[in-house]
Amino acid sequence: MNVVVQKYGGTSVGSLDRIRAVAERVASVRAGGAGVVVVVSAMSGETNRLIGLAKDLASQPAVRELDVLMATGEQASAALLSIALHERGIAARSFLGGQIKIGTDNAHGRARIRNIEIDRLRASLAAGQVAVVAGFQGVDDDGNITTLGRGGSDTSAVAVAAALEADACEILTDVDGVYTTDPRICPGARKLERISYDEMLELASLGAKVLQIRSVEAAKRYQVPVHVRTSFDDSPGTWVVREEAGMEDILVSGVALDRDQAKITVRQVPDKPGLASQLLGPVAHAGIVVDMIIQNSSESGDTTDMTFTVPQGDFERALEMVAKTADAIGAAGVHSDDGVVKVSVVGLGMRSHAGVAAKMFDVLAREGINIQMISTSEIKISVVLDAKYGELAVRVLHRELVEQES
Repeated sequence: MNVVVQKYGGTSVGSLDRIRAVAERVASVRAGGAGVVVVVSAMSGETNRLIGLAKDLASQPAVRELDVLMATGEQASAALLSIALHERGIAARSFLGGQIKIGTDNAHGRARIRNIEIDRLRASLAAGQVAVVAGFQGVDDDGNITTLGRGGSDTSAVAVAAALEADACEILTDVDGVYTTDPRICPGARKLERISYDEMLELASLGAKVLQIRSVEAAKRYQVPVHVRTSFDDSPGTWVVREEAGMEDILVSGVALDRDQAKITVRQVPDKPGLASQLLGPVAHAGIVVDMIIQNSSESGDTTDMTFTVPQGDFERALEMVAKTADAIGAAGVHSDDGVVKVSVVGLGMRSHAGVAAKMFDVLAREGINIQMISTSEIKISVVLDAKYGELAVRVLHRELVEQES
């Protein structure tokens, strides 16, 4: 049996009318003869509502109980969609993460999937049922409910598709595909028909919100074709696939803007082995992700300035830890700036075409935009800028590197 895994996001199941529409869509796919597994998110706004209830009771709710609470959002969606399918005469059965089961580690709120037992899903499909799976959740070795973090339903869907060796995993949401940049910022943005896993990984990590990064990692690892499309009509979306011939012909596939950035600079750090580890070690142990890092040695070679970026939500905590360490190691001081953004260009073609960085820097210079930090990979160039220039930078870079190259 051909198997299709479909994932419906919160807006797609955000009301009873939307759930009825999803049931009609699933019925249409099922009528084509394919086995269908549906992974659902909580109804839009439900997870935030549940978290709000917990925080009304306790400023720091117990993480185990918070997972138990949050998982009920997806449980409700799965049951409601199954009921809607039954009403249309379609056999359906809902499954919680622990019933399949989706096995995870015990990191509550950010658990990682270790394995999936698919016997019950296969039996459900063999019986002619639509299997409706509550996304975002699993169970650890002790039987505790765990959640996978925000956007975790995407990861659930790709992992289930990989385990079933499904023909495709459809991510159905309120956007109709992956665009070359945010259409709200740049009217010239266009929808991509296909994009490689590597390009999508970069865009997801750089601020594009279409797909959760862990879901793309899983799709790449298990070679699951992912189709990102809207649940509000039948238009084709964007396929996320392994690299294909001709993809490198496109120099830049996308321009991304990440507003969730803050910058910390430690001045005149004694230039000795191990001090960088002393500065960044406590930050890492606190679970704070350090992104771009630049180190500049003084002319004398005795000291160095170290600059790095962190998410804005972790800025105050990181700053406090770094300030304590800087004082302890004898640095001259700490400077911080939470008024920055990161702008990036991504494209497989950058591997085999020279001059993209030079053109990017020239375009920004002509607009009077100063670059504060630069980071590169094989298929990406990122720069940190003053926040007031973020949208302007996206528009001019998209015009010069995407629209004019098309």
